[in-house]
Amino acid sequence: MRDFHLPGRSPVFATSGLCATSHPLAAQTAVALLQAGGNAVDAAIGAAMVLNICEPQMTGLGGDAFALIDIPGADGIIALNGSGRAPAGLDAGALRAAGHETVPVRDVAAVTVPGAVDAVCRLSEAHGRLPLTQVLAPAIRYAEDGVPVAPRVAFDWAIAARDGHLMNDAARRGYLTTGGAPAPGTIFRAPAQAEVLRRIAAEGRQGFYEGEVADDLVASLNAMGGQFTPEDFAATEASWGKPVSGHYKGIELVEHPPNGQGATAILMANILAEFDLAALEPFGARRAHLEAEAAKLAYDARNRFLADAAYTTRLDHMLAPETARRLAALVDPGRAKPAAAPLAGAEHRDTVYVAVVDRDLMSVSLIYSIYHSFGSGLASEKFGILFQNRGAGFTLEKGHPNEAGGGKRPMHTIIPAMLRENGRVTMPFGVMGGAYQPNGHVRVLTNIVDYGLNPQAALDAPRSFADAGAMQVERGYPDTVRAGLAAMGHAVTIPEKPLGGAQAIRIDHASGLLTGASDPRKDGVALGY
Repeated sequence: MRDFHLPGRSPVFATSGLCATSHPLAAQTAVALLQAGGNAVDAAIGAAMVLNICEPQMTGLGGDAFALIDIPGADGIIALNGSGRAPAGLDAGALRAAGHETVPVRDVAAVTVPGAVDAVCRLSEAHGRLPLTQVLAPAIRYAEDGVPVAPRVAFDWAIAARDGHLMNDAARRGYLTTGGAPAPGTIFRAPAQAEVLRRIAAEGRQGFYEGEVADDLVASLNAMGGQFTPEDFAATEASWGKPVSGHYKGIELVEHPPNGQGATAILMANILAEFDLAALEPFGARRAHLEAEAAKLAYDARNRFLADAAYTTRLDHMLAPETARRLAALVDPGRAKPAAAPLAGAEHRDTVYVAVVDRDLMSVSLIYSIYHSFGSGLASEKFGILFQNRGAGFTLEKGHPNEAGGGKRPMHTIIPAMLRENGRVTMPFGVMGGAYQPNGHVRVLTNIVDYGLNPQAALDAPRSFADAGAMQVERGYPDTVRAGLAAMGHAVTIPEKPLGGAQAIRIDHASGLLTGASDPRKDGVALGY
């Protein structure tokens, strides 16, 4: 139990349904849809579409989404891959010939076709209970009437505005309306997006991938030098599949398969299983060091193997416990090793996540992003749809499984997760934060398993991350920990932004109690009824 004399928040208990996400208006939308007779799918979609407006620097209709869905009585967890593909005309050789060593981040060359809209439409049709007109109505209202910019959103927006000169005119008109970032409490409206949402509500995916909206997207991209065709958009199709998983001390960690990086979390957890974390100080330097060294090894494997599912190599090897044992033997418990070579030129921390469990214990773990803050920084001319720059997740290394190419899906950072025990899902959860996400999944997992923390305490706890040669250590750690890590050879820094943000819902199948947790690093809440 937490010390009620100190700042913090309690877990949220409910029995009929619960949503945990990064903005209160989205959580409220999800609960209202559950109370109106919707299920967890309806609630997750409704919340995600509201987040388009509440956190436009993080996500939008021009982005991608992944989901894990557990339906009691069905045959296992379903994975939905809503990531779009590169246009057919993308050529890595041409980018290399132009002098690029990585895919340029704020450039039309990094834009991939948005996959999220197709994903939510297919998810609604296959497993939702309410019509899209009802599910999308809150997002349409908020886009039309506006929402007050929340404190964390304003903080991120101000950082993103530093790159405002890299945004095109349409993006600046839509998102830097005052010439810079809005102050907390400023009303943000997106009436053109309300119109797009109305078309999706009425026509389904065709309202976005065909007709006037698609014409605006294709024409805008090609006016900026893109090589997109109407066929690239019309052919977009989310794919259903099965998740990958591994066990950590009796708990099954379920992740989305490639092109997502979920296998990285499983490998990292398998490496750490070779060490007695429970014997270490939970938030001391030794644990942070072991976690950092395991991350370096797991991320190095990610950068070598993961790609579009059709090109991913040696996935079974990456997931095998014996691979983790061999890698764990390389860890020096007292000394830092060099970082893994980066896969691409830049990473991001701009994503939204929604967890929902309904009264029937259907669980949805959904994550949704436009990659970097405000994506590519490029928006469509008529409807102001921000294009993601997910193509920056490709490499330009010739012959690499993840080499950029027409029609391919890039290696993806966003990953939804679930925990499963004795064959039943016990916790849908996710951690936002770009490259940090696999590390974040393992941090939440080990906080719960090794240190017995409840879901809220597991999210509240301080974080660290070895990334791009630096050991990022949040201010939640004392200076003694930073000094200890530095003594072990880590290049310690304090990140400008906190590391990620997370949401989780614990399911007690014996009592029916749902326990929701929402990361204080974000503006969000867990709400239930």
